[in-house]
Amino acid sequence: MKLTPEQILEIFNFRHACKKFDGRPLPEAEWNTILEAGRLSPSSFGYEPWHFVVVQKRELLEKLYPWTWGGQRTLYNASHLLIILARRQRDLQPDSQYLGHMMRDVLGLTPELCQAREERYATWQERDFDLTQERPVFDWACKQSYIALANMMTVAASLGVDSCPIEGFKRTEVERILQEEGILEPQHFGVAVMATFGYRAEAPHRPKTRQSLGEITTWVR
Repeated sequence: MKLTPEQILEIFNFRHACKKFDGRPLPEAEWNTILEAGRLSPSSFGYEPWHFVVVQKRELLEKLYPWTWGGQRTLYNASHLLIILARRQRDLQPDSQYLGHMMRDVLGLTPELCQAREERYATWQERDFDLTQERPVFDWACKQSYIALANMMTVAASLGVDSCPIEGFKRTEVERILQEEGILEPQHFGVAVMATFGYRAEAPHRPKTRQSLGEITTWVR
């Protein structure tokens, strides 16, 4: 079914950073649809440098709570906490095992095409985007993860589900906890961003505020 322009804008106006959920669990079909929106999201070179961690376990939420200051109002009353992990430089080197798997097993490339793509990717990393150090490579992977998060929040809004993106957390402590829980392998992943999902307990207190389109757009004709 094709949505009208008005319906699309209605979805975006419905979505807001929900600060208080009502505790109701999301139907499994709706949550799986939100996850699928993340899985089907685009990424640079099609390399999907992310991993989704879905947290509902109370004990883990309690461990994360002190270090997740930006989500403390939502952690306990949301239906799901999503933590998106981004891959580190080790997995995003041109000749890495992970990228070899992506090219062969996911993208279905022949050995010849794998070699050509590896060379093109290496040139792009080194000469075009200057991605030769650990932190810039991780930051690039985090940017890819935000594409998936944006799609998941938009799809959630289209289903009448609320969300709250969370960057207010101490990354080193969250990663330590996830490592202790056996969830995160620090040589491969770091935490990119979090988000909570559920149903709003109350309507937003004020209308959505944004700059005008004229302020943020330059037309070159």
